[in-house]
Amino acid sequence: MNPSPDDVHRYLAQGLACDHLQVEGDGRHFFATVVSPDFDGLSRVQRHQRVYAALGERMREEIHALSMKLHTPAEWAQRVAP
Repeated sequence: MNPSPDDVHRYLAQGLACDHLQVEGDGRHFFATVVSPDFDGLSRVQRHQRVYAALGERMREEIHALSMKLHTPAEWAQRVAP
């Protein structure tokens, strides 16, 4: 059975400290916006690795594709500021 966006949201929330988390998808392909203090000081690749670690084997077995926008809280505040 394919996971729902709510399932992926729950998996990420359990594996990362998230200030903001939004997941959309169709059961195979997902898009996530994640804002986490865990990303402070990490490169783009390291941030992706943190997300993959949070998803674990689900990334190989359940989730076919995941597009991500990953931000620190400071980066997010700059993006959403008027």
